[in-house]
Amino acid sequence: MKNFVFGIGALGGTVAVFASVLEQFYGEDRMTSKLTNQLKAESVERDGLKWPKWDQDWDKRQPMENDVNNNNNSTATRNIILIRHGQYNLDGKEDSERYLTDLGRRQASLTGKRLVELALPYSFILHSDMKRAIETANIISEDLSKVPVLPADAILREGSPIAPEPRVASWRPDYYYEQDGARIEAAFRKHFHRASPSQTEDSYEVVVCHANVIRYFACRALQLPPEAWLRLSLKHASLTWLVIRPSGRVHTRCLGEAGHFPPDMLTTS
Repeated sequence: MKNFVFGIGALGGTVAVFASVLEQFYGEDRMTSKLTNQLKAESVERDGLKWPKWDQDWDKRQPMENDVNNNNNSTATRNIILIRHGQYNLDGKEDSERYLTDLGRRQASLTGKRLVELALPYSFILHSDMKRAIETANIISEDLSKVPVLPADAILREGSPIAPEPRVASWRPDYYYEQDGARIEAAFRKHFHRASPSQTEDSYEVVVCHANVIRYFACRALQLPPEAWLRLSLKHASLTWLVIRPSGRVHTRCLGEAGHFPPDMLTTS
């Protein structure tokens, strides 16, 4: 509880640091202003502690109150199923050498079969442009042959999203967060928002990417302190299912689900 309270208290400092990162990345003051406004939340006092309230307009898509025709009202729910890639060759120096191991390929195959078992009307499969994510997505698509695979999205590449709290001495130097943080935040803004008014049916989107990215997305989507991302652990080829309601509410159906693997196939590195 102590660490969690500390993380909540540190949110204000995170706004300032992250705003600085976005300003460097985009070179526009308006982007830092947007991030500050998004991450700032009113607080409510409970049990002597101040807790941030849910920001209903976190994606800036909440309909205006004076829209009498409801032209901007979303009616569909977006289901975003984030999948971590399978185990890969850790000895690879370049991305092209960081291909899936035999185990990683079997993990991806079982995850594809798990998606088939769920029998959802998948909208598409999206993946980052890193080799291990591309291979994982391709293996999954063998079982979901009728689901379109979209072109690789480089913004979903692995990276260091934000300095974790508590700090970990063995983790990367701070300049990595300066390099990667704004990009991963931009990826969140690009892919996480309520459905557009033109979307009439619920969507089920499969996104194959990376552990750090998924952990950060989960914290941001649930409006938890983003510095907490490193406290989460995800198995290879696991499923994290986030639901975005038309109202803007977000919840998770599962985080790092790997129950479709036998024990000897569970890996994290």
